[in-house]
Amino acid sequence: MSEPMLKIPGAIYGPELDTMRARLQRRRRVKNVIALTASLLAMAFGLVWLVWILYTTLSLGVGGLSVELFTQSTPAPNTDGGGLANAIVGSLMLVGVATVIGTPIGILAGVYLAEYGQRSWLAGITRFINDILLSAPSIVIGLFVYALVVANLGHFSGWAGALSLALLEIPIVIRTTENMLNLVPNALREAAFALGTPKWKMVMSITLKASAAGIVTGVLLAVARIAGETAPLIFTSLSNQFFTWDMNQPIANLPVTIFNFAMSPFAQWQSLAWAGVFLTTLGVLSLNIIARTFFSRK
Repeated sequence: MSEPMLKIPGAIYGPELDTMRARLQRRRRVKNVIALTASLLAMAFGLVWLVWILYTTLSLGVGGLSVELFTQSTPAPNTDGGGLANAIVGSLMLVGVATVIGTPIGILAGVYLAEYGQRSWLAGITRFINDILLSAPSIVIGLFVYALVVANLGHFSGWAGALSLALLEIPIVIRTTENMLNLVPNALREAAFALGTPKWKMVMSITLKASAAGIVTGVLLAVARIAGETAPLIFTSLSNQFFTWDMNQPIANLPVTIFNFAMSPFAQWQSLAWAGVFLTTLGVLSLNIIARTFFSRK
């Protein structure tokens, strides 16, 4: 005969235990359904606005596309014709110069934080300042560059605009570089040190190569972010109705041109503004798709 099971005083056994288990399972199912429904509704709410924005941009922006859009400069008020050639080239120049300035600084700072000064006081201060810059409104950066550069030089310029965009790009690249380098296993570093490899050589040949895809993705996403910034450019590069390559003078750019034309009462300017919105949205989406595709393949 089997020995009787030792029962703990106050414990629940038999049908009461089965009933309690069934009640807990029903409660978990109800909570799961409520959480899943709320998540789906939140996702649907966001997607509705995103699809609406894309549809409006596509429907109104395609109508303004033409050959003149890419070959002519911005027109005078209440006139026919004209395009956005000067604004397109100006935006490419500003974003290109900002990328050339901000990318090396961001990568080098990220390498220092991840490889050399992980727990030093300087690294802690740098991370704190970087977090502030990540959350700082872009208009604050624009006002800072205005007071530092524009006010002292006495005029707006493309260099000031590129500097403001670079200050917005640097924190993103720093954070991305540091995070990607921290994902590299320490075993790779230890193996390199065991073979007598200097630290700078290990960083260049192992950790940066292993995290190159993530760093490139972060740079592309940072470029996509600064490509549509308007507020800092209003205070730094302003705009220019004419085509110019001179970065020492005010230079046309798509964000400020879109802002000015969209607020105007002229139909031609509003049509060009929507065409500019379409080009900017297409460029940002393309950069995001390229970045995510490149990262997934790597």
